[in-house]
Amino acid sequence: MDKIDNNNNNYNKVFKIVSENSESSLKKGEIISILFAGVGGQGIILGSTVLARAAINAGFDVKVSEVHGMSQRGGSVEGSVRFGKKVFSPTINKADFIIALEKLEGLRYIHQLKKCGFILINNHEIYPSSVSSKDVQYPSDIESRVREITENSLFINAIETAKRLNQIKVSNIVMLGAFSNLLSFEDKNWMEAIKESVPGKAIDLNMKAFLEGKNLFM
Repeated sequence: MDKIDNNNNNYNKVFKIVSENSESSLKKGEIISILFAGVGGQGIILGSTVLARAAINAGFDVKVSEVHGMSQRGGSVEGSVRFGKKVFSPTINKADFIIALEKLEGLRYIHQLKKCGFILINNHEIYPSSVSSKDVQYPSDIESRVREITENSLFINAIETAKRLNQIKVSNIVMLGAFSNLLSFEDKNWMEAIKESVPGKAIDLNMKAFLEGKNLFM
């Protein structure tokens, strides 16, 4: 994957470069590995389910890991999706992409990103219990620390986008919408995946959230 210039605000160009590199890798028979990171309650299970089904709809073999972490307590949580012509294991050594639903979790898991991988981070802070109890401070320099490690990064405010839909819980789907620009899947692959993954009464809302995310930089 080519290095992304963060000083260039032409996101269409950035997304085009990344999606073309991903498509090229898939044509070579390589596997794309995506790591989700966040905290309990942010919808990592749903996000990974929608992504996995979109990949299946696009014609790929898919493996999904179990979600690990303290999801019941709002602690650190991770999950992964891998897809390609043939995938034998859901285990990720290094990720092509990381989708971080919370800023600190993005920094926490960035060591699992490939050298030329891409990390998409929700510019949202959820203070862990250690911060709440004043034992430690929440880092104020996360963005600069991330960019010291990789220039292939992008921070978006998915919460504000979700608020416009009057439901902050769909910020995970907003993130997927933004992330969809980095893959070559057709929109119909994603829309069918949403229909297959959420309750009927929530389909329209999640589709709107996805499109809002997708169009953030268009």
